[in-house]
Amino acid sequence: MLAVFDKSVAKSPEALQSPNNETAVSALKDGFLANRFSSTHSGSVTINLGSYGILSYSSEIQNPLLPRLFAVVDDIFCMFQGHIENVAHLKQQYGLNKTANEVIIVIEAYRTLRDRGPYPPDQVVKDIHGKFAFILYDSTSKATFLASDVDGSVPFFWGSDSEGHLVLSDDADIVKQGCGKSFAPFPKGCFFTTSGGLRSYEHPRNELKPVPRVDSSGEVCGANFKVDAETKKVDAGMPRVGSAANWSEHF
Repeated sequence: MLAVFDKSVAKSPEALQSPNNETAVSALKDGFLANRFSSTHSGSVTINLGSYGILSYSSEIQNPLLPRLFAVVDDIFCMFQGHIENVAHLKQQYGLNKTANEVIIVIEAYRTLRDRGPYPPDQVVKDIHGKFAFILYDSTSKATFLASDVDGSVPFFWGSDSEGHLVLSDDADIVKQGCGKSFAPFPKGCFFTTSGGLRSYEHPRNELKPVPRVDSSGEVCGANFKVDAETKKVDAGMPRVGSAANWSEHF
C-alpha cells in the first residue's frame, strides 16, 4: 500500500526531514511514486485524490498472516494490513453486521469519532487489539487517520518528499525512492491525524521526542519518535457542539 498526501491534509513532521537531502524528489509530480509502485506491485490500483494526493493498493504477494484490505465507505478510503484479534467485540461495539471485516471496523471507528466522538481518539485505537497498520483518508473533511500497533508488527514506513508531502507505505524501498534520506519506520503504538499530528495512544498525555536516525555512512536519515516521559501534553479537552461536531477539527 502507498499513500502520498499534500501538506494541506497531512503535514510532515519537521524532524522527519533530513538536512541536505539531495535524493528526495516530488512524489506527486507526474504520478512519479504511484508509477514506481505500480511497476513493482502487479495488479495495483491507484486512486487520484486530486490536489490532495494519491492512494495505491495491491493485493498481490501478500503475507497470509498479515493480509491487506481496502474499502471505500461514504467517501472514506481505508487501506488496512494485518489482523485484529478482537473483531467480534468491535463489531458489537460499533453495531456492525457479522460480515464486517477489519477495514470496515476501522472506517466505522473513524466515523464514530468524526460524527459523535464518544471516546478520545487514542482510546479508539488502543481498543484495537492485534497486528495492524492502516491509512485512512476522509475526502469529505480532507482528514487523515493513520496508526500502527504497539509492536510494529506490520512493516510501515513514512517520509517527507522534496516538497514536504507525507509519504506512507509498507514498502521501504518505495518510500526511499520518493523521500531519499527523509524517512523512518512509522512509530510503534502511535497514530497520526491531520489536525492533531503524531501522538502515542499508549501514552496520550506524553509528548513524543524525535531522535535523529543515523545511517551506516553517519548521515542523518529521518527520525524515530520516542515517548518523552518528562513532558506532558496540556489537556485542553475536546470541544463539541451537538452530535454533528467533528472531533478532527478540535483534536
